[in-house]
Amino acid sequence: MILITVTQTQGSVPRETGTWMVVADDKIMGTLGGGHVEFQAIAYAKNLKNESEKTKRFALGPSLGQCCGGVMDLAFEHIDSAQLAQLEAKQDVACKPVALFGGGHVGRAIIHILATLPYRTTWIDSRDEIFPKDVPSHVICEHSDPVQSAVSQLASGSAVLIMSFSHAEDLEIVQQCLKRNRACLARGANHDLPFIGLIGSTTKWATFQNRLRERGFAEAELAQVTCPIGLEGISGKEPAVIAVAVAAQLLRLNHSTNSDC
Repeated sequence: MILITVTQTQGSVPRETGTWMVVADDKIMGTLGGGHVEFQAIAYAKNLKNESEKTKRFALGPSLGQCCGGVMDLAFEHIDSAQLAQLEAKQDVACKPVALFGGGHVGRAIIHILATLPYRTTWIDSRDEIFPKDVPSHVICEHSDPVQSAVSQLASGSAVLIMSFSHAEDLEIVQQCLKRNRACLARGANHDLPFIGLIGSTTKWATFQNRLRERGFAEAELAQVTCPIGLEGISGKEPAVIAVAVAAQLLRLNHSTNSDC
């Protein structure tokens, strides 16, 4: 197997420094951004003989049939299966954490989209039988009853998506998320659940706000909740459409995986 790593870039290029892909005899993992530069890099890797490491510069100009105008320096290195596993583990750690409550149609659609993006997703439901047998990589299924008890165990920096089969469960999950953020503030730290997204209508959220106020939550705390979820301007109630809107919203967020809590 040959590991190809972007070591340096100049000008307009499809991927940033540190991006990698692996070329094996029977498959290719990762991407340098596609286009003719990737085609040439794959061909070069397959013809690489016994050199332990080699660097080659690719100019994204007329010679490659691309008009980006930038330059990519690529390092080519032979690796084994253990080194590949280390790369994949490091990549997994770099992914941002998401907690998805709810195994319904929308939840399933979101799971499949997030699996293609740089996220580590914990998928939670009170119904153990709800999860499919095969789930995408970077997804951990967790049965929790009561479902809201899982909130305390979420990774710091998690974006939380709430869409259980029950409005009562949704309310309890929201409450526990707000309590967790309140505890962080009491310790002088920032919220460690930077995004709390609740699926539903404005009527549902208005009802939830009234109930949460009765339970002692202030307006500033209620403002931490985003409802409805999904990037504005994307209409449609089909699960796949909602999933795309939610994924786009997460990508737009600049939340950090680090926490002071």
